[in-house]
This record gives sequence, structure tokens and C-alpha cells, in this order.
Amino acid sequence: MKELWDLYITYAKIGVMTFGGGITMLPILQREVVDHKGWATEAELMDYYAIAQCTPGIIAVNTATFIGHKRKGAIGGILATLGVVTPSLIIITLLAEIIRRFSHLPVVENAFAGIQVCLCVLIFDAVMKLKKKAVIDKPTTVIYILVLLGSVFLRISPIWFVLLSGLAGVLLKNREVKGK
Repeated sequence: MKELWDLYITYAKIGVMTFGGGITMLPILQREVVDHKGWATEAELMDYYAIAQCTPGIIAVNTATFIGHKRKGAIGGILATLGVVTPSLIIITLLAEIIRRFSHLPVVENAFAGIQVCLCVLIFDAVMKLKKKAVIDKPTTVIYILVLLGSVFLRISPIWFVLLSGLAGVLLKNREVKGK
């Protein structure tokens, strides 16, 4: 029972700090779920996050569901999911009214501009940490460069990048194993 409560509370804390969408929760997830709680490894977190991007729904909710389910089965998935959405429901309800009343004020517009810059830095930091763990050899370097170039020059769904990267990983790693 204690771990179920811990799942809910931990994801409620994550939910409170997740501004700007699912990608911004990556550094917070890494700190809480991997570093502090040890509920997943960095590799597992990257896998869950990649799958969460490909599946219908909100990335934060999908990732919470995967990790909660890993820890305590279906009830763990449900409680982690409820934990991550509860703060959002409360905060969004309150903010919707405030924004409706004050969005035209320059101070509000400037605050949002500053928050967006901060989120860019947090996302970049999380990406660089994940890159160090993910890009470890020639095959993963090739995949990284191709996806980076593809995301800059092509306007296709991220699902295709994830699917094609998975296929490329299988093909390149199998080729590497056969070459030894």
C-alpha cells in the first residue's frame, strides 16, 4: 500500500512540475524515477518515453502508466496516471480563469516568453544526458545523425523516426554481430 501511495505522490509532484508538455517532463522523470526512486533505468525510461510518443495519448500520462504498471501492475499504472494528471486538472482549471482575465497584459505575455526559454534549456539538457547514454557506437551514431538530419529537413511524424530507428537498430546491430 505504501508503494502505491508513493507512486501517486511522486507522479503528482512530477505533474505539478511538468510545464510545456510531455517532453519537458523528461529531466524531472530522470531525476525522480531513475535517480531518486530507482524505479527504472535510464535505458528503460528512454524506451518508455519512445513508446509513449508513439502511442495515443499524452506522453506524461503514458510514461506514468508504463512505470506505474511496471512497479505494481494495473493498480500501479492507474495510480501513477491519476497522480500525474491530478495537479494538471487543478492547475489548468485555475489558470484558465486567470489567463482569460489577464492574458492581454504585457507582464503575462513576458512571463510566458521567459518560461518558454527556460523549457528549451531544460529539454536540451535532458537530450544531452540521454544522448550520452544512447549514442555509444558507430551504429547508434549513424541512427542519431540520420534522425537529426531527418527531423531538420523532413516534415514527417515522429512515429516514423521511432519505427525506422528501431528497424535500423535491429539491422545495424545484427550486421555488427555477424561481422564479428
